[in-house]
Amino acid sequence: MEPAHATIPDPLLTGAAAIVDGSGAAAEVLRGHLRALGATVTGGDRSGAAAATALLTLADGTRRELLVDWGGPITDPALTNETAVQAICGVMQVNGRRAGRPSGLSVDYCETVAGTVAATALLASLLTAPGESATVRTSVAEAALLAISQYLAAAGADDPEAVSLAPGGPPFTSADGIRFEIESLQPEPWGAFWTALGADPKDLRRGWRPFQFRYATATAPLAESLHESTRARTFTELTAVAARTGLHVCRLYGADEPDTPAPDSLPTPWTVVPVPNSPAASRSRESPIAAPLTGITVLEAGRRVQAPLAAHLLRLLGADVTRIEPPGGDPLREMPPYNGEVSSRWLALNRHKAAVEFDIKAEADRELLRAMVAESDVFLHNWAPGKAEQLQLSADHLPPGTVYTYTSGWSGADLDHLPPGTDFMVQARTGLADLVGPPGEPPAPSLMTLVDVLGGVLGAEATVVGLLQRQRTGSGIAVESSLLGASNMLRGYGIRSATADRQPHPAGGGWAAGQVPVTTDLADLLTDTRFADVIGRDDAGCPALNRPWSLS
Repeated sequence: MEPAHATIPDPLLTGAAAIVDGSGAAAEVLRGHLRALGATVTGGDRSGAAAATALLTLADGTRRELLVDWGGPITDPALTNETAVQAICGVMQVNGRRAGRPSGLSVDYCETVAGTVAATALLASLLTAPGESATVRTSVAEAALLAISQYLAAAGADDPEAVSLAPGGPPFTSADGIRFEIESLQPEPWGAFWTALGADPKDLRRGWRPFQFRYATATAPLAESLHESTRARTFTELTAVAARTGLHVCRLYGADEPDTPAPDSLPTPWTVVPVPNSPAASRSRESPIAAPLTGITVLEAGRRVQAPLAAHLLRLLGADVTRIEPPGGDPLREMPPYNGEVSSRWLALNRHKAAVEFDIKAEADRELLRAMVAESDVFLHNWAPGKAEQLQLSADHLPPGTVYTYTSGWSGADLDHLPPGTDFMVQARTGLADLVGPPGEPPAPSLMTLVDVLGGVLGAEATVVGLLQRQRTGSGIAVESSLLGASNMLRGYGIRSATADRQPHPAGGGWAAGQVPVTTDLADLLTDTRFADVIGRDDAGCPALNRPWSLS
């Protein structure tokens, strides 16, 4: 069944024709997104080396060609399928950290990311060189490296990790056998919850830092006593304790539960809505095809992974990005390990962005921020629901012609009992956690930030769609993407493709299916000559992934 598509007023590719070939998730994503934008799409499985190919012909005859290869510039003939990409490019190593051994994702994750990255670049190419043809090239392997870029940066840092990368972490299990995830963004609810359960004070204090760092490390070695304390209470008792202490609990929903909608009925990956304000003044700019967003200014108010990654991709496409940070700067700049004096993980998502500090609680600073937004083409954020409206920085408050991008957790959701919109809670609530692990093992969300990364790529794609709509109409556009939309894509495109013609992707004994060697140390990628054209180091000496596509 074809997953539902985005809401697009007056689709911008109406009259365009696309031929998309390929049988996997990358091709499925391209077909779906081009159809959502109004193109007539044909093509199918014409078995070949590429993961996907596309030929887009616009109504005026302008052509855009796209090739999504398996390895692209990475010179390894073994890179011929999802399993090999996960094994060689480090995805299995990161995903398997909690278990202490490489473990494949049982969805076509790298292909799904690659299809979205490819669609983003293909659409960005439409912003420039009108009337001229262009070619976009990317690969599933480059998408995989983008997905693990913050882990790769940490592996090549100047100093060691500040927390252990030993196995361990959620989910937890109750006395009545219910597996569940927990979330707390502050230490106080964490401490109060475990204290109420009678956990050892030393263990709960030692557990906070690895739990907090699990978004960055993909593992969270916690004392066994914490797990024992949850196994001593029923799930009803645990949810009552969580409600009293301010910690959030979400059981792991089954993929086929009645309260977990099928992927085709979930909200779409992004929505695009015109903003009812007067047209913007024309802004002239030069846009070389290699950097189609040259001259576009982006103001980003992002935390963690999703919004910063979206803005990072826009910067790689040529945009000038400025981050809004609190007084004293983004605290994640201080998250070890470091390259020089800055967090390696922070650099992976934020290098070469400018930054301005604002105290958004102060009216004077809010006025300055609104003035800065008025000078920007794009305002992008992932604030909590309602915060932009409170600050009078929602789409309806912005100046004419601004593209407003909201990268949310649950935007558009029609589900009961929603936990906070964070990566692992979204995996738990949507049933994705029931699908990503090895067959026969108890369900668990991947501690690799799956939906944060894919959600960030969707945020970049949605922004490009918004810029195209603005170019076409001259008026402001509000676009939204969500972690729920990212989960929807994986539960639709990734699962359908993965189960169509092969088994999921196990790894063991240092080898994946088909005798493909598994990368077990990300640092090895930094000196591997096969990756020399893809991975370099930035001006701080931090490992840096090159642009995940080329445009010519």
